[in-house]
Amino acid sequence: MSESGPVSFDISYDPMPEEDGIRAFIAKCDSFFPPDAVAAGIEQQRMWYGALCAQFAFPHPDGMQVEDDEIGDVPVRHYRPARVTSEHRILYMHGGGFVVGSRDSHDAICADIAQAAEAELTSVEYRLAPEYVWPAQHEDCHRVMQSFLMAGRKIVLVGDSAGGMLAAGLAIRAREDGFGDRVLGQVLIYPALGGDLNWPSYGQMANAPGLSTDDVIYYRDVLKAPMDDPYAHALSVDDLRGLPATYITAAYFDPLRDDGREYAARLARAGISVQYREEPQMVHGWLRARKMSAGAKDAFSRLCAAIQTMAAQG
Repeated sequence: MSESGPVSFDISYDPMPEEDGIRAFIAKCDSFFPPDAVAAGIEQQRMWYGALCAQFAFPHPDGMQVEDDEIGDVPVRHYRPARVTSEHRILYMHGGGFVVGSRDSHDAICADIAQAAEAELTSVEYRLAPEYVWPAQHEDCHRVMQSFLMAGRKIVLVGDSAGGMLAAGLAIRAREDGFGDRVLGQVLIYPALGGDLNWPSYGQMANAPGLSTDDVIYYRDVLKAPMDDPYAHALSVDDLRGLPATYITAAYFDPLRDDGREYAARLARAGISVQYREEPQMVHGWLRARKMSAGAKDAFSRLCAAIQTMAAQG
């Protein structure tokens, strides 16, 4: 029988953060989504992930209006906080390795971002792999982005992990489509950008909590995105000029750490306004830890401040 409740395992991580709050978060996550989850079938992974997300399904802020909708045939969820100070829209792409995740899995995260940024936010529920391989995910998100850009709206692109990969690709696509001036910023949260597996973080953090290097390889294999596809792997793009202001937040204990480091450096060399913040005690997936880890709470506040600043422009 498939399990969707707490699971038991015996594993010791090396390296491991020292902060008590993030250690408690890791233990809680592992009790619902085991470290070797990718070895299980797709449906089992999704059941475990759903059970994990339910543990962090915090109530919406007071006055938050939430509406499920479709743009084209893509399911989305709109969030409108009680206080809105920006006329521009945040477009959010969730993480989950392109295998798990939905507008439900990141519901509380999106509501809290919209509240803190004082702006409307739309979360995209793109198609998942392996049922749908690349570029289905990009095309779904592009369809939603285009609906706003073609209507003359300006947006801030935000995504975590796999969603960070999507957000980066959308910023490049908007530039190529001639709508670059309508993208006010891109916010990439521990993004997967097609980094070289020989980079230091993939070795140093091969067995880090939250995401292992083997997990990264698994998700790449399932997605089947060519490594030279600019919309899939932003690090494969030679010319980064004309991209929007960027905020990248990476976790030190994460094999994807160097993806963020390297992309920030390349953007800076291309003359793009970029802020890079590396959270010294954080692991992949720390967004969910914002209410139980001091480091995650601070990182989330800084993240939301960056989004609010971008959304206030234009």
